[in-house]
Order: sequence, then C-alpha cells, then structure tokens
Amino acid sequence: MNFDVFNGDADGICALLQLRLAEPLDSNLVTGVKRDISLLNRVHATAGDRVTVLDISLDKNRQPLLDLLDRQVDVFYVDHHQAGEIPVHAKFQALIDTDANVCTSLLVDQYLNRRFSAWAVTAAFGDNLEVSAMNAAQSLCLTTEQLESLRRLGIYINYNGYGSNVEDLHFAPDKLYRLLYGYESPLDFIAERADVFQKLQDGYDSDMAQASQTSAEYLTDKVAVFILPDAKWARRVSGVWSNDLANQYPDRAHAVLTHNQGGGYTVSVRAPLNNKTGADEVCAQFSGGGGRKAAAGVNCLEHIELQRLILAISNRYI
Repeated sequence: MNFDVFNGDADGICALLQLRLAEPLDSNLVTGVKRDISLLNRVHATAGDRVTVLDISLDKNRQPLLDLLDRQVDVFYVDHHQAGEIPVHAKFQALIDTDANVCTSLLVDQYLNRRFSAWAVTAAFGDNLEVSAMNAAQSLCLTTEQLESLRRLGIYINYNGYGSNVEDLHFAPDKLYRLLYGYESPLDFIAERADVFQKLQDGYDSDMAQASQTSAEYLTDKVAVFILPDAKWARRVSGVWSNDLANQYPDRAHAVLTHNQGGGYTVSVRAPLNNKTGADEVCAQFSGGGGRKAAAGVNCLEHIELQRLILAISNRYI
C-alpha cells in the first residue's frame, strides 16, 4: 500500500504532482489545510508499505516517523522546514535542505533531473521565492505572459491552502491535487481548466481587497503587525497577504494575526525579504510555533502573548 503525505499548499501539491507524473501509482492521499502539519499521525502503514512525505517538518512529525520505521515501512521524505536530527535507517531516504531560497518542489525538481520544472517554478512563486522561481524558469524558454501565469497559479494554489479547516477553503487540497494531476505543464491546466483557475483568482482578489483595508496594530520602519478578524476570508488570505506585504516592504518584518475560533490568534510571520532569516526562531518561542527561516507561524497564540510576540519580532529585527 502507498501513502502520499503532503502539505496542502502550493509547494506540497506541486511536489507531489512532479513525483506522480514521473512515477504514477495508486496511493492514499493524506493532507489538510496548510497549518495541518502533524500528518504522519494519520498514516497507519505496516511492513512492506511505502510512505512519501512532502513539505512538512520532520521535527514536528518525529515520533510517528520513528514508529513507521520501527514497523519497517519505507519512507521517502522531502522538505525544507526545520528538521532537527535526521534519522539514519535502512528504510529511510531523506532530501532535506533548510536554505531560505529552497522549497520542497525545487528539491523534487532536482531529484527528477528537471523533468517537470514548470510545476517547481509554480510552487516557488507560491512560496514567495521570486528569485528562485525565475532562476528555475530560465531553461523553460517561457514568454513573459507565460511566466506571469505560473506566478499567479502558484500564488492562488498557495492561497487556497490557508484556513482553520477544509471548509474555509475553495477546494480541499486533495481535490485540488486531483484536478491538477495529469497535466505535465501547469500552462495546459490553466488553458483547459479555466473554471478552476478563475474561481481561485476571484477568491484571491476579493479576499486581498478586504485585507488591504486593514490598519497596522503596530508599525515601525522594521516591523509591522496586523490583526484580521475571525472570518473565512481573513483565514484564507493571512499567508498570501503576509507575502504581499513582504514584497511591498522588503526591509520590514511582518506578522499577520487572525482571530481564531479557539479564542486566540493564528499567526503568520515573514522575515524581511532582504534578510530572510529568523522567522522560525521567532515563532519557535511560542507553543505550536515553527516554520522556516523566511516564513513561519504560530497555530494558536493566546491574546495575552501578543505583546511578547511583538517584542520578539522587534528584538530579532532591530
């Protein structure tokens, strides 16, 4: 039995698309909203099974990973988040690189000798790795219009992954993956499934327009903190709006907080685009926090910890 375990954002989806275009097989899809990263707890594999894990932190899934290996399950793990100590086991193969300019889909692109690079470019754009995406696209001989189409698709797929639950999303990540699967080029998907592309674009444009009306809760030359309401549009837009702010103000760190139904905040933190370090360190100071150097988050921040978060960000980006 095969299990494909992947983050529900652009990077996780596009990484799996590349692998399954190269090696088609029937598998059980295990995924969820972008922040649902403890996915290996949902995998009940036994000896002889194969598990592929894409774009979720090894450190956050360490025990269920070790349990799988103890049961002699073959595990292939590709990721760019904090990993901690990487297990050494005959049944374990890992491609992990935490460089701030790398994403999981770019690692898969290298692994497959760049067979489906357009999907890796799409994912890199979705992860706000503009320079890395442009570099990866150089061999594809794309027009300016085609490159912009990949950029927009990556952003829209990434946007679709944000929410407190699948009901917040326009498409469940496993459904969106299935809609995308089979297209060797994302440009073919855009041409043939304009209905899906348009639905994502309309949702993105509407949600971003609402977010743009939000005033900063805290603002300096180095740090900006915004708080969004407990609403579906706010939960959907929190990550991509954080990326947009980082692009607009590349020397400033940003935190976008959304009131959540648990009585606290869901937090997205972006390091300054011109200094892509430290976001993971800031978020790791709080329960449920983590991520990567350029972009990280906290799943549930208590209201009383807001000032501590602001202080942590301010101290990190003096």
